[in-house]
Amino acid sequence: MYQVGEIVEMKKKHPCGYNRWKIVRVGMDFRIKCTYCGRSVMIPRKKFEKNFKKKL
Repeated sequence: MYQVGEIVEMKKKHPCGYNRWKIVRVGMDFRIKCTYCGRSVMIPRKKFEKNFKKKL
């Protein structure tokens, strides 16, 4: 369903003010990278799926 390299939009914004993320790692945990500032965050799959809005 989710693939590395996809750009997704999340419900909550990153502190930099942008809510578009690039998926870097998929598994039990997701590593996503902010497409604006470049900061990466690791979050559990359940939280990712809850906050997921749409694919771009």
